[in-house]
Amino acid sequence: MDRMRRHRRTKIIATLGPASSSPEMILQLFQAGVDMFRLNFSHGSHEDHAERIRMVRAVEKQTGRPVGILADVQGPKLRVGTFQDGRVHLQTGQQFTFDMDRTPGDKNRVCLPHPEIIRTADIGSTLLLDDGKLRLRVLQKFDDRLVTEVITGGVLSDRKGVNVPDVLLPIPVLTEKDRADLDFVLPLGIDYIGLSFVQRAEDVIEARDIAAGRALTMVKLEKPQGMDNLDAIMDVTDSVMVARGDLGVELPPEEIPVAQKRIIRAAQLRGKPVVVATQMLESMISSPAPTRAEASDVATAVFDGADVVMLSAESAAGQYPREAVEMMDRIITRVERDQDWRIGLDAKRLQPEKNSPDAIAAAAVQVAHTINAKAIVAFTESGATALRVARERPDCHVIGLTMNAGIARRLSCVWGVHAVVTDAAHSMTEAVEQAMKIARLEGFAKEGEEIVVVAGVPFGQAGTTNALRVARL
Repeated sequence: MDRMRRHRRTKIIATLGPASSSPEMILQLFQAGVDMFRLNFSHGSHEDHAERIRMVRAVEKQTGRPVGILADVQGPKLRVGTFQDGRVHLQTGQQFTFDMDRTPGDKNRVCLPHPEIIRTADIGSTLLLDDGKLRLRVLQKFDDRLVTEVITGGVLSDRKGVNVPDVLLPIPVLTEKDRADLDFVLPLGIDYIGLSFVQRAEDVIEARDIAAGRALTMVKLEKPQGMDNLDAIMDVTDSVMVARGDLGVELPPEEIPVAQKRIIRAAQLRGKPVVVATQMLESMISSPAPTRAEASDVATAVFDGADVVMLSAESAAGQYPREAVEMMDRIITRVERDQDWRIGLDAKRLQPEKNSPDAIAAAAVQVAHTINAKAIVAFTESGATALRVARERPDCHVIGLTMNAGIARRLSCVWGVHAVVTDAAHSMTEAVEQAMKIARLEGFAKEGEEIVVVAGVPFGQAGTTNALRVARL
C-alpha cells in the first residue's frame, strides 16, 4: 500500500464544494497533496456536508492516512434588505438612509435589519457595502436610522453585505444557524471548528464550551477588532486562520501583509497552527495556471513559516481543483528546497518556554541537527508533544505517534508532522522499538541511520514529555 508520505513540511487545506464532492475527486485531491478538507457552512445543506465527511473518511480508510476535517461556520453575516427594483445606483456625495422599515428600498433609503449597527455606530463611522465596493459615512444618528453620505458610489443590490470596520459590534460570534450547524456536525467527527468574525476572546471560549473537546477551535481573524485583541484571542484558541477576504474589506490593502506576519508570529510564539487563506491561487478558479503574483503569495506564506496554506473557491467551485492543489504542492516543495527558507526559519526560532516538555522538545531538535537524524519521533497522547517539536521547526521530519485517530487527524494541519496511529507503548524500550519500526515502514529512515525519540514516562499520561533517546536502526 502507498503510505502517502509528504516530503514537504507546510500543509494544504482544500475546501470541498460542487467541483469536489465526488469520492473520485476527493481521493485525487488527497493524492495531489491535501492534508485537511474544509467544509464551508455558508453553502450547502446538512446532507451535503454529512456525505462529504463520509467520503473523506472513506479516503482515509483507503489510503491508511489520517485526514483532518475543518467545519467552517458562517458567523454573523450582516446584510441590507431589498430594493423595489432589485438594485439602486448611489451617487457619490448624495445622502442615503439605513432604517428599520422592512419596506423595499429606493435610491434614498433601505432597511438595515441589524439594530446593533444603528445602536453602536457613531457620527463619522464608516459603512462598507458589497465587499467594500461602496463606502458611506454616518452624518446623523437616530434611534431607528442612520443618515449617511455616499463617499464612494456605485450599484447596490438586494441583500449585499455590510461591514462596519471601526465599531466593536455587540453580536455573538455564533448565530442560531451556526449553533444548529454545530449540533449537527460535531457528532459526525470533525477535527476543527472555523469561527468567523471573532472580535474577542469570549467568542472563542463560547465555541470551545459547545465543542466540549469534540473538536478544536480555529479562529478566523477578519475584523480589525480581532487584530486589536490578538493576544487575548490567541491565548484561548487552538489554531488561527489569516482570513484575508473579509480582513481585506475592513483593513486597507497595505495593512494586510503586515497583519499576516503579525498573526503568524503570534501563533508561532504559542506553538499553535496558523493557516494563511483566501485568494491564494484565485485565478485558477478559471485558469489552469496561477499568476506570478499568486505563486509568490503562496511562497511568502511558506517563507513566513505558516503551518498551512488554504484553497477556497479554487477547489470548491473552480474548473481546476486538482491542478490548484498540485500547483500549491509544487510551490511549497520548491520553496522548502531553498537555502533562504531554512536560514529564515532558523533565524526566527523562538526560545523554549521554561518547562520540561519544551526543554525536551528543544533538546530533541538540537540533538537531531547535531547527529543528522532522519526524524524526530514524538509519542503524543494529546498532540502537545508533536506541537512542541513542530514549534521548533526542526530540519528533519517529525513523526507523531498516537493511539488516538482523532489526535492524528488534528495533527494534519501542524507543520512538518507526519501522524501515525499506533499501539500503546508501555516502556521506553518498547517505544524506541516501535519508533524504529515505524520510521522504517513509513520511509523516513533505513538501516544504519539514526532517529531521536521523545516521550513521556510513565506512558499513557498527557503532558508528561520528559524522556529523549537516540536510536540507530
